Amino acid sequence: MHINAVPKPRQKAGNLLFSGNLQLPAYLMAALTPPIVWWVGQGQDLRHPILIATLIPLAVAVLVTWYILSRLREYARTRHLSYVFPVNFLAFAGVLSGIAILRVAYSIPMFGMGAFGTVLFSYISTAHNRGLRRPHFIVGGGRSSEVRIEGQYLPAPSLIELETLVQARQLNGALVADLHYDHPDEWERLFAKAALAGIPVYHYRQVAEMQTGQVKITHLSENELGSLIPNVPYVATKRLIDIVGSVLLLPLLAVPLLVIALLIKLDSKGPVLFVQERVGFRGRTFRMVKFRTMRERAAITEEEALRNDAMTRDGDDRITRVGQFLRKTRIDELPQVLNILRGEMSWIGPRPEAESLAKWYESELPFYSYRHIVRPGITGWAQVNQGHVTDVSDVNAKLRFDFYYVKNISLWLDFLIVLKTFRVILTGNGAK
Repeated sequence: MHINAVPKPRQKAGNLLFSGNLQLPAYLMAALTPPIVWWVGQGQDLRHPILIATLIPLAVAVLVTWYILSRLREYARTRHLSYVFPVNFLAFAGVLSGIAILRVAYSIPMFGMGAFGTVLFSYISTAHNRGLRRPHFIVGGGRSSEVRIEGQYLPAPSLIELETLVQARQLNGALVADLHYDHPDEWERLFAKAALAGIPVYHYRQVAEMQTGQVKITHLSENELGSLIPNVPYVATKRLIDIVGSVLLLPLLAVPLLVIALLIKLDSKGPVLFVQERVGFRGRTFRMVKFRTMRERAAITEEEALRNDAMTRDGDDRITRVGQFLRKTRIDELPQVLNILRGEMSWIGPRPEAESLAKWYESELPFYSYRHIVRPGITGWAQVNQGHVTDVSDVNAKLRFDFYYVKNISLWLDFLIVLKTFRVILTGNGAK
């Protein structure tokens, strides 16, 4: 096998424009040039207050769009093109809301031109960046075999060939290896030389997590998760966001919730709400509330039957007609805003399991209870990537998704989950 041994060239103008230091100025040019040209074509003064009042919010929306899209790239399983329009829409809608609140006079045609230019450039820039992914060469030994050989991830060539390319500074790519494995001295020296030459050298786990969006746990230690305590400052901020968001949304949800409650009553006998003991933050149980989506059934006391009853399977005949729609769109979870206000849940986090299931999973899966280190959520990383599961083997994979969330918990990962959740709602993919 031969690597691309062409010496690293200077970045082409296109690369600089779409992915380098000039990307933000290019975004601003794409947004601001059309309205300015149109304004000048109308014979208007460039110092006119309307022009300035339009360009400033346009620039703010562009900055927000560029920053969010650049941050989302840091996380696994990000189909970046699918988030271009939602991010642009949220940025420009937010700026327009600010304009409306402040009652600022601006030009609608010019703002529309700038928004269109930004969306267009966002798609072009993102598509261009996807084509620039540098190859990652997987060095054998240890657990590096956990990195899948696909796409940009390729088997490394011989030590002699790599040494020659590194020495000549012609290695156009990155090295991936199990850096905890006892490699021969020649390989260890190569890793050091590559790093000194500015060639990225990644531990296999970083790459494997980016491929899968999961953290593989064999034992809980600082080597696996970095720390057993998640991002403490953000967790505190996240609680504030949960409270403010719930208080703001409750008045808007009041009428829709009443309509849904009426539809449930008309569709089948039984209470509107379903209340169940779930295991939540730090392993404490709480009464989770949601809209009832199944027909009433007799009370169950036997442990195994209770566990089976807590599972929802494909084509479950207990689900009502209205319940099918509520589950597909995740609307059945909305009453949990009350659990959020009580501090039992968050908008985003690992889904809380029924107490009977949680006890079973914990007996079967090592470290299952660690997922309770953060508040459970209405939606979460596992839900938007894997959907609903019941079998222990599937739960094991779900657990690795949950641990990825705990390890990487941040505002931007939560924002990515929100975007993925809307995609699930619109497509029904992953909802059961």
